[in-house]
Amino acid sequence: MKKRGKNYQEAMKLVDRTKTYDVKEAIAILKEASKAKFDESVEVAFRLGVDPKKAEENIRGAVVLPHGTGKTQRVLVFAKGDKIKEAEAAGADYIGDADIIAKINDGWFDFDVIVATPDMMGEVGKLGRVLGPKGLMPNPKTGTVTFEVEKAVNDIKAGKVEYRVDKASNLHVPIGKISFDDEKLIENFNTIAETIARVKPQSSKGTYVRNVSVTSTMGPGIKVDYSKFAKY
Repeated sequence: MKKRGKNYQEAMKLVDRTKTYDVKEAIAILKEASKAKFDESVEVAFRLGVDPKKAEENIRGAVVLPHGTGKTQRVLVFAKGDKIKEAEAAGADYIGDADIIAKINDGWFDFDVIVATPDMMGEVGKLGRVLGPKGLMPNPKTGTVTFEVEKAVNDIKAGKVEYRVDKASNLHVPIGKISFDDEKLIENFNTIAETIARVKPQSSKGTYVRNVSVTSTMGPGIKVDYSKFAKY
């Protein structure tokens, strides 16, 4: 069993593991427990009652958080013609071409998100072997395969996050930094919580959201009451 540090053990004293907290209370405890010397990331984790092996239950998408994540996303765009100018105007960090495809094949990954126009996916698809395992492949479900390049780049820069259920039916999404005001973290939490509730597959039986918790980079997980979102 992994031995936890002194700060983690002290933080755990603030958390009742048998209790499910209101999100406002959970965020307050998370902040009180934070002892790290850097601005920790805050994340929400969902344990879902879905079978990711079924296509309709392999939940994936994206949502723009009202207050972003506290991290500036570096955007690479693959586009042609006028869409290149649109990407530049929107503030894309890199515009893709054959040279960049070659760089990625050689191990260059100085970007966080790729946006590609549909007419470029033939070329970008050749990178599937290297982009796929890193979760960087553009996908229509997350709005990253689109001719609306300006909107896609603006959304990402404004705080768009992707969510995707893993093989164990868990889903993790960043919602900000520990330095954020409580209300900003709560609003970001509510946005992703409402989104996950809204995308419940019709084929999902039994309890859809089994467990929700918030945590910081170095902190303990704190269970959050999800009942008010069950109406979606």
